Amino acid sequence: MNDDLSRCDVDVIHKDLVQDAQMHLLDGLTATYMAQIFQALSDPTRVRLISALLKTELCVCDIAAILGMTQSAVSHQLRILRDLHLVKARREGRIVFYALDDDHIVELIQRTKEHLEHGQQ
Repeated sequence: MNDDLSRCDVDVIHKDLVQDAQMHLLDGLTATYMAQIFQALSDPTRVRLISALLKTELCVCDIAAILGMTQSAVSHQLRILRDLHLVKARREGRIVFYALDDDHIVELIQRTKEHLEHGQQ
């Protein structure tokens, strides 16, 4: 018996399971866009930046102070997140405020945090 859980000991295809999985399989373009979002979220600085925006909108100066970064570095990270529609910007006079683009981003972060906490139990 093979103790390697990454392989089956027999070569059998479960047609009904395969067909069901194929019905839910993401198309290539959607998978690519999702991978880009996960790639952006793979950076701890960007995740921390998003967490700072969970409850309120903030300007670049505020975010820089919270994260201990330069405004230029924060602006660079925000541009990446804005291009992926993870954050949005709003101008008020000479100040630009950033917020999470929608509640899906909040839910994604909260679910991920819950998953981490569940795994630590």
